[in-house]
Amino acid sequence: MSCIICGKTELVSSPLNVCLNCIRMKFSDAVPFIKKAHAESRKKFNLPAEPPRDPQGVRCGLCVNSCVIGIGRMGYCGLRKNENGRLIEKGIVECYYDALPTNCVADWCCPGGTGAGYPKFSYSKNAPEYGYKNLAVFYGACTFNCLFCQNWHYRERARNLSPSMSAQELASWADEKTSCICYFGGDPAAQMPHALRTSELAIERAKGKILRICWESNGSMSLPLLKKAAELSLESGGIIKFDLKAWDENLNIALAGVTNKQTLKNFERLAEYGVSRRMPPFLTASTLLVPGYIDAAEVENIAKFIAGLDDEIPYSLLAFCPQFYMKDLPTTSRRQAEECCAAAKKYLKNVRIGNVHLLS
Repeated sequence: MSCIICGKTELVSSPLNVCLNCIRMKFSDAVPFIKKAHAESRKKFNLPAEPPRDPQGVRCGLCVNSCVIGIGRMGYCGLRKNENGRLIEKGIVECYYDALPTNCVADWCCPGGTGAGYPKFSYSKNAPEYGYKNLAVFYGACTFNCLFCQNWHYRERARNLSPSMSAQELASWADEKTSCICYFGGDPAAQMPHALRTSELAIERAKGKILRICWESNGSMSLPLLKKAAELSLESGGIIKFDLKAWDENLNIALAGVTNKQTLKNFERLAEYGVSRRMPPFLTASTLLVPGYIDAAEVENIAKFIAGLDDEIPYSLLAFCPQFYMKDLPTTSRRQAEECCAAAKKYLKNVRIGNVHLLS
């Protein structure tokens, strides 16, 4: 379809209505259409269109959004509500076991999928941990609002069911055959205190056995929470994977509704931790190759950024599956994936294309 701003026929998602070039070069013109798309995608789930900024409200400082929530209102993630001047949190979490090796984005470089870090961090040498399992913890809220969200259905479950459990109950799921816990979602950034407490309890219960603490996140959590997560993962042999949606801040706002400044700063901080533990890798990154929006230039800038910190950080390029408000886009083409991969490999030593079965 045609971009509503420049009129050129480009690969444009109809809910967004604007092309990549206009987002990059004419952002002020694109903002009204970007805001409309995000507001409509959140209205259905009774979520605030933007992070609240009530001058009489209570500030929540757990993530990049720094919501200031008025009485009777909720924060951007939909979890925290101001009731009579106090923030009340509604936890939304589900979990299940996943036999190792899994389809985790970091599986190609983690102990569970490769045996990296044996014998301190893995039960297997140079092989996946067959016979062991991952405790997959899905948090049903997010600090971003990706129009292409691959797990958007959690919004329906959160609205209708609101499943929850205490940190003690969740930690008890880590049995003798559980060698890793992976927090994802949604995004764990919205419920970090719960995840951190669960991790501490689970490690204590493990009594010296291998139990890696891993994260898949947009990286928007506050620095104090990030530091605690980093320390737990570093000591346990776990991996932190950040989903770097885009390099250009305007593009990140267009696609995910939120700035990526804190994500990039947090990634820089984690890279400093990673120097002290090369094997298994402490930090990895991934980028979803959204057709029409994430091109080789965008990936090259992300790769330059990562390489400037450590060119051995593993980087996954993920094929896109049409979902949520970008259902009208095609899957990632093989050509796009190969161009992006080549761009990343100019700077990074460990790059791969994931979800290759989706490539068209």
